[in-house]
This record gives sequence, structure tokens and C-alpha cells, in this order.
Amino acid sequence: MRRFNSTLTLKNRPQLRFSEIENHADFSRIRYAQCWEDTDILLKALDVKPGDVCLSVASAGDNSLSLLAKSPAKVIAVDFNRQQIALLELKARAFKFLTYDELLCLIGVRPGDRIKLYAKLRPHLSDATRTFFDVQKLDISRGIGHAGKFEKYFEIFRNAALPFVHTTNTCDDLLIARNEDERRRFFSEVWNTPKWRTLFRMFFSRKVMGLLGRDPSFFQYVQTDVAEAILSRTEHALTNLDPSDNPYLQWILKGNYVSALPYYLREENYEAIKTNIDRLEWHVGSIESVLQDLPPGSIDKFNLSDIFEYMSMDNFHKLLNALVLAGRTGGRLVYWNMLAPRSRPEKMAPVLKSHSELADRLHKEDKAFFYSRLIVEEITC
Repeated sequence: MRRFNSTLTLKNRPQLRFSEIENHADFSRIRYAQCWEDTDILLKALDVKPGDVCLSVASAGDNSLSLLAKSPAKVIAVDFNRQQIALLELKARAFKFLTYDELLCLIGVRPGDRIKLYAKLRPHLSDATRTFFDVQKLDISRGIGHAGKFEKYFEIFRNAALPFVHTTNTCDDLLIARNEDERRRFFSEVWNTPKWRTLFRMFFSRKVMGLLGRDPSFFQYVQTDVAEAILSRTEHALTNLDPSDNPYLQWILKGNYVSALPYYLREENYEAIKTNIDRLEWHVGSIESVLQDLPPGSIDKFNLSDIFEYMSMDNFHKLLNALVLAGRTGGRLVYWNMLAPRSRPEKMAPVLKSHSELADRLHKEDKAFFYSRLIVEEITC
């Protein structure tokens, strides 16, 4: 049983400080055209049931759309970057009004007339989304999966840096299906050269990533060596995991999905997402702003991406308390740590249970290999 008056809303609670990062980073453009979190392990961790209400960080929209495949009653997607919401709206309208092949074309997976597809979707878009995408013809013509700053960062890596270390044939060989022993041998004998390690440490350093990929303010609470942490995770992805089954790695190296698709683009999930597309709603604003309007005990599942990475420990704890208040007993919170460690404090143990064994097991399967840790927590009050 909850130990508070069920007539309260979060508006009656102490005012939350809205997301710190909103005031420091540039959100005038699409930062992420794809969700760089492994949807397969997200869905396993959340365990969404038919009829659940989900609150989801929108980002590029992929994971919010994927939640619809599990037939929730509602998915509430939120992002304070208006351009990310525009991207989510465009992808949602694509599911509703395009065929599966047309959807893949719009994203950039398959060839075709993407400007014509956008014209087909345009009447179904909001004024704000039309205004934004009407002047993004180059990104639309290339495929909207290429449209984010982070994807352009990987494009620079792929086209301007990686060729100094590995040939196209070597990159293709990396993506061939092998058993684990063969993958380790290929990594040690062919891939893991001194040039590779030097390039990686330079290109994925805090300075270069802040300049070309993530906003520098995203690293405010990071204390570790950025490049070394990601390099270690990359070795895991190239040896313990199978690159031939890794859509995220394939896009980084080839600019497209070679032999694997992310969850929301797999044909077997298309009809379920399309059928449930009207259960998706989106809001421009912070998670905190949405929580202000939610009654207690209204959310079953929370997809929180890595938003706590950008918060002070004090504001993280405040938001975590607000999320527990908004959630139902048995509800789950799933989020990632990339470089800044965040998990529920011990003082919240009576109301928030850590599923550390499940999280650690799933993290070993994580094909979006940048993250140092997966967190799965369950509301128990």
C-alpha cells in the first residue's frame, strides 16, 4: 500500500528543479536520429505487459515506438528537444501511413524517393514538425537515420578516420558471423592494432566527442577516462558479442544495417507497432515537467535512457523520488550509466528494489556497447 493520500498529484509536492542539461546544451537540432540503446535488453528489463502505461524518454523515438509492440495501454514519450519530438512524430506517422518497405526507405535502410515519401506524410504532421522538416531536404533525401549530430559524428569516424587504420575489406570481415574463439582470434590478430587503439583514444576522447558528437555539458559529472572506458566496452562488443548480429555496430562501420535491424525496424514487429500507434503520445518538455501533471501511481514502466548522467547527485535523488511517486507498485525503472555512476541510494531501499542480477546479465548482452552499466529497479511501495 502507498503511504500517501491518493488524491495528491505531483503538483502538490515540493517543486522539482527541471533538467539541468536543458539550460546548458544546444537543443536547436536533432542530436540523435537513432536510439543508441539496445531495445532488446530494454524490453526484457521492463517486461511490459498488455495494458501497462509507459513513460519513455523520446530521443530518436525508436524505443518509444518499440514499446508499442507489447500492447501497452499508453506510451507517453517526452523530450525537451523539440526537434527530437518532431523526429518521433515523423517516424510515428511513417508507421501509420507507409508500408514496411517505405518505412525502411525513409529511415535510409533501403533506396527510394524519400522526398516523395515525406510529401506523402507531410499533411499528417503538426505545423511545428512540418516547419522543421520542410527545410531539412538533404537529411530527408539521405534518410532520416542519418540526420542527427551523433550519427554525423560516426560518419566522420567512418569516412575520415577509420580508413587510416582498417580497409573496407577488413571492416566487412569483422561483420562476418564467427564463433567466439574465431572472433577473439580475428580481434587480436587483425583488428586490435596499435593504430586502432591510438585512433580510438583520440576520436572518442572527451574533447573530440564533446566537439563533434555529444554536447560537452553532457560530461559535467563524468570523472573517468572517457576513451578508455568505451574502448574496453568495444572489445566486449567485438569478441563476446557477435558483430554480424549487431545493428548499432554495423551502422557505425558501414552507415547502414548490413545483416541486423534494430527492434522497431524488424518486419515481425511492424504490424504490432502500426496497430498500436495511436496509443503513443508525445510531449515537449523535461521528465520533471511531465511528472508535475501525473497523479501518483499512474505509470507502470519507465524507459529513462541515460538522463541521470547529466544531473547532480542531489537532483538525481529528487527526480528518483518523484518517479517512485508517479509509479505503481511493481513498476519498473530502466536506465543506463554511460560514464557517471547512478543508481538508487540505500535510503530508498524500502521503496525501490534493485534487480542487479538481471541488470548485469542483460548488460552482458548489450549490443549498444557504450554503456558501463544497466540499472533495473522496481517500485515496492
